[in-house]
Amino acid sequence: MSTQVTPPDSSPQSTPAPAHSASWKALTLGAIGVVYGDIGTSPLYTVKEVFSPATGVPLDHIHLIGAISAIFWALMLVVTLKYVILILRADNRGEGGIMALTALAAKASDMGGGSRPGWRRLILLTGVFGATLFYGDAIITPAISVLSAVEGLEVATPALKSYVIPITVTVLIGLFLMQRWGTGLVGKLFGPVIVLWFVVLGGVGLMQILREPAILAALNPMQALSFLHERGPDVLAALGAIVLAVTGAEALYADMGHFGRLPIRLAWSALVMPGLALNYLGQGALLMHDPAALENPFFRLFPESWVLPAVLLATAATVIASQAVISGAYSMTRQAIQLGFLPRMEVQQTSAHAMGQIYIPLVNWVLLAAVLVAVAAFGSSSALAAAYGIAVTLTMLITTVLTFFVVRHAWHYPLIVVLLATGSLVAMDALMVASCSIKFMQGGWFPLGVGLGLFLLMATWARGRALLLEAIQRNDPPLEPFVTALAEETLQRTPRTAVYAVANPNTVPQALLHNLKHNHVLHEHNIILTVRFHERPSVAPEEQVILQALAPGFWRVTVHYGFKDSPNIPEALSRCAPDLLIEASATSYFLSREIVVPTPGSGMALWREALFATMARNAGSVADYFRLPDNAVIELGTRVQI
Repeated sequence: MSTQVTPPDSSPQSTPAPAHSASWKALTLGAIGVVYGDIGTSPLYTVKEVFSPATGVPLDHIHLIGAISAIFWALMLVVTLKYVILILRADNRGEGGIMALTALAAKASDMGGGSRPGWRRLILLTGVFGATLFYGDAIITPAISVLSAVEGLEVATPALKSYVIPITVTVLIGLFLMQRWGTGLVGKLFGPVIVLWFVVLGGVGLMQILREPAILAALNPMQALSFLHERGPDVLAALGAIVLAVTGAEALYADMGHFGRLPIRLAWSALVMPGLALNYLGQGALLMHDPAALENPFFRLFPESWVLPAVLLATAATVIASQAVISGAYSMTRQAIQLGFLPRMEVQQTSAHAMGQIYIPLVNWVLLAAVLVAVAAFGSSSALAAAYGIAVTLTMLITTVLTFFVVRHAWHYPLIVVLLATGSLVAMDALMVASCSIKFMQGGWFPLGVGLGLFLLMATWARGRALLLEAIQRNDPPLEPFVTALAEETLQRTPRTAVYAVANPNTVPQALLHNLKHNHVLHEHNIILTVRFHERPSVAPEEQVILQALAPGFWRVTVHYGFKDSPNIPEALSRCAPDLLIEASATSYFLSREIVVPTPGSGMALWREALFATMARNAGSVADYFRLPDNAVIELGTRVQI
């Protein structure tokens, strides 16, 4: 007997973004605030870095026009063409982001047929590595954004220079402290503040363009090509600074599930791109008639009496940009946990209405510590700029590679068309990666090291879990023959319901074996519970629960979730009615807690097995993660060799 439930469809479909209850106007305003905060603060430091001594670009009219042209066309090609037009189409049932794209690409590869063994796993690991690089970005973005904004105080008065680092640290600590209360209240302010920010960006830029209209020659793409060609072997140094203008482009795709494709596109076309273009052109025009403004060309755009208000507005904008990245780190972590790449952690829901608003204390404090270390170690936005870029551009490259599988196997475009389209984008991304790689020793190692370290942890956890499940399956007897024989025995039955949570629904739970061996008691109702997380954002409530009768008094229940769903087992089990009525006050949850014992052998290197054992030992509570009632949980330990 089973309920009228269909298993979750795992086919790689690309469907329109989900309908939102809010109007497209409200969603567009929200997209401006959340999605574009990061890329919107890039004018604070990009032009300054293009003409820094490290790039060797001369500060004269020809190179100003060429450099600004390169920035403008980088925005057009990377953001408008690649993300706004192409990548936003690759939604995973309305959700975006590299984890969603990874799942979509892996399934699309399966659809292509004839996949070689391990090919799908390679796609998944590539996507996971791209996701780990996001954490490097989540460290650098708050540090460089807030620091570059506070550095505007030096423009107002050099006497405040010594206060830049303390003020930056104070702002960052305050930002991370407020995370525990959620982002709902602050989120209401995001849109209006960032709208004002982009209006101001465009306004002050336009003032300088009217003063020096010759800068409009930068709109000619030939100026950008001429500039890059003229740099010769030094082109990578210049391009490594120009890349700073497009950092934050990944947010367009990552936040698609929150706002939808149309609002993100409207926000970019109607406000964000015009504001950025005018500001970059304005900074170029300013430097044409005042080369000394290179000290801080962004804040020099403002009249002297406007500098302090501009610093306050810039600080607010950078805090918002940082908030978006921090929230993204929480979401990325939850997705990684539910896809089996990280151990369980405490996840707090900060909104009763918005499921995407979560807070993960461990991630919050680790990020804060890393951000403060970055600020103290690098000391200035210019030094941090050397560390910025390599993780972002590698993520962009991985995104393009994954998109190839979606365009080819899910959208079924001809191979030659796919190779030409994605091949040109891969070449562009690879050039940006190469340009950032030359700054490896100056700080580029920092986010890359963070990403590689996290990738090692994720790969170790995923492999360790697979080995653990194999070991458990080897030692446990098959489920169905066992419960069929058990149902015929005249054991004492307790008039309660026992829920045995297991990873493998086909073998007898260790907790059930221990209960029989030590207590000689069998419950009246016994549920073998398995939770499955799927490579899709969410599973509809009516599709989440599958109930199957095994023998008198025994049922197998499988609960399905997507990687963005918030698990709640008692709520899911309540949907077993009317076939199986579960009374909450008469239900006990039996959990098997495996104690991992590393052993030499063919599994993993011994040090990786020891690392996995440490991670497993410190993983968050299963009961808390699945919202089991505290007074109804019984844990039984089992030592397992891997």
